[in-house]
Amino acid sequence: MRNPVNALLKKRFIFNGLLSLSFLLAAGVVIAQQAKDQAVPASVKAAFAKQFPGSSKVKWEKEKENYEANFVQQGHEMAAVFRADGTLEETEWEIKVADLPPAIASYVKAHYKGAVIKEAAKITKPNGEQLYEAALKNKDLIFSAKGEFLREEPKN
Repeated sequence: MRNPVNALLKKRFIFNGLLSLSFLLAAGVVIAQQAKDQAVPASVKAAFAKQFPGSSKVKWEKEKENYEANFVQQGHEMAAVFRADGTLEETEWEIKVADLPPAIASYVKAHYKGAVIKEAAKITKPNGEQLYEAALKNKDLIFSAKGEFLREEPKN
């Protein structure tokens, strides 16, 4: 016959072990993010500080060979992509999905049956070119300022 006290102790031991492991993994993710921020070249951080003074909630990500800063400026959620030498590649302003040109919603409905646009952004290139991004579940769709489809990009 099993001893109910031993069974209870065994369950508590397993639970406490799993809980401890969860905390260690969570701490590892935070440490990895901080290390990632430290890996951003000084030239990129300097260019960001010059272009976007007063920004808050800055989080850096590596995007292929570039560096992307996600941040808040004047109450707007934004992102900026820089080359390793500090050259600005593009700036993204988060916008409401309803603010996309109507042609984009029509294109998505016609070419991505059942897909829902989860997020939207207005992209500005350094030369002033304006683009739109419509984020679906597992891909981003890029459109011209007029709402013409340009390309599909996989999610990072």
